[in-house]
Amino acid sequence: MLDNADKFRCLLGECVTVALADRLCQRIGECLIVNESTDFATGSGAGYELQMGRFSRLLAPNFLAFAQIGDNGPILDAGCGTGSLTRELLKRTSQAVIYGVDISSAYVEYCQQNISDRRANFDVEDLTKLPFADCYFGQAYSQLVLDFVPDTDRAFKELFRVLKPGGRFAAAVWDARGGLVFNRMFLDTAAVFDEEAEALRKKNFTRPLRQPGQLMQIASSTGFSDIQAGELLIRTEFKSFDDYWAPFDGSDGPIPAYFSNRPSDLKAKIKDAVRLAYLDGDQDGPRSYVAVALAISAVKMI
Repeated sequence: MLDNADKFRCLLGECVTVALADRLCQRIGECLIVNESTDFATGSGAGYELQMGRFSRLLAPNFLAFAQIGDNGPILDAGCGTGSLTRELLKRTSQAVIYGVDISSAYVEYCQQNISDRRANFDVEDLTKLPFADCYFGQAYSQLVLDFVPDTDRAFKELFRVLKPGGRFAAAVWDARGGLVFNRMFLDTAAVFDEEAEALRKKNFTRPLRQPGQLMQIASSTGFSDIQAGELLIRTEFKSFDDYWAPFDGSDGPIPAYFSNRPSDLKAKIKDAVRLAYLDGDQDGPRSYVAVALAISAVKMI
């Protein structure tokens, strides 16, 4: 019987070393795990900062003010990304230990390199398979993540499981259809030229949890009580069209994952059309667009 590494060597040729074949098997296995637990394309921490991290930092204070956090710990940052929420949690607490987990090793590494507070710990974990004991965390928060987890029911059950009785939970996701202008401007424009963009737009606007009331519904069905819903508003600021466009040429998030695979002539056509939408009859320069997140705060009752 051939093991997976031997099969790769057969397919790719004897020039592939056993070590490289083993690494390919390992890497593909890692990708398969990621793909079943998130459909958010990840590249680098710096890439995510450009794509979304700069807006996550603006949202985090509003989100935690809405959630009414305490200083009891430990605290779970579920889907920590590049650490925007963890930084705000550190500012608003004095004693609680904070665990930031994310399925992207690149994002976790970014957090480890850029957040030095000893109360903060980061590790690569799957929100649908958390390694923590039952009733471990005093609080759990998740910002701009859960709508990218295909098995949302399982993720909510895990978050409920690891939370102590009486512990507070809060989550926020973008209102992509009705409240995320900069994102919609690209998708609405690209969909005119490309069926693949139209398919991405449909997926983007119909993701689980992104419709009003869906966060409350799944939290209630999971067992959470005292559920409060709200909307959180920030403004996404861009210095110029180049600043607006730069993330789409990257590798983090659904739009770059789509755009990187399009033909060059189609890319140019879409970019020119999006530029016209950004300029909207005016000179190039700063633009400010509203962004609204749907949020819930809840408690795991004793």
